[in-house]
Amino acid sequence: MANTTRGIRFFTEDIKLLLKNKAQLRNWFIATAKKEGARIKGLNYVFCSDAYLLEMNQSYLNHDTYTDIITFDNSESDEVLQGDIFISVERVRENAQTFGINEQDELHRVMIHGLLHLLGYGDKSKAEKDKMTEKENHYLALRPFVV
Repeated sequence: MANTTRGIRFFTEDIKLLLKNKAQLRNWFIATAKKEGARIKGLNYVFCSDAYLLEMNQSYLNHDTYTDIITFDNSESDEVLQGDIFISVERVRENAQTFGINEQDELHRVMIHGLLHLLGYGDKSKAEKDKMTEKENHYLALRPFVV
């Protein structure tokens, strides 16, 4: 069955990260997709360094800037999600410090942000950013665990 937790995988590139609550994270992502009218066929979260993500940003998007996340949508339809989400752990840690929040909370926000991109939400305009933040906050409040 395509909507199993086996379709959501976690990897690291050039960093070490102990990701907690993997089973709960998978269930949270599946529930989020379901609430948005979709299911997850394949979702890869890849945690990496700033340098790794900067190189990807330059190579694939022609952007010469640091970022906390890059989402590649490989979905064949809006209802069946498939993609790769690359997250800079260094950027997440720095952002958590900047915003004065728990690193796990910031990591979860960035992770759900990537999933929301696959669900069709953008963040280029102010209106899109506002809607994205609203959705992030909504789904963060529905996490089945507390960090």
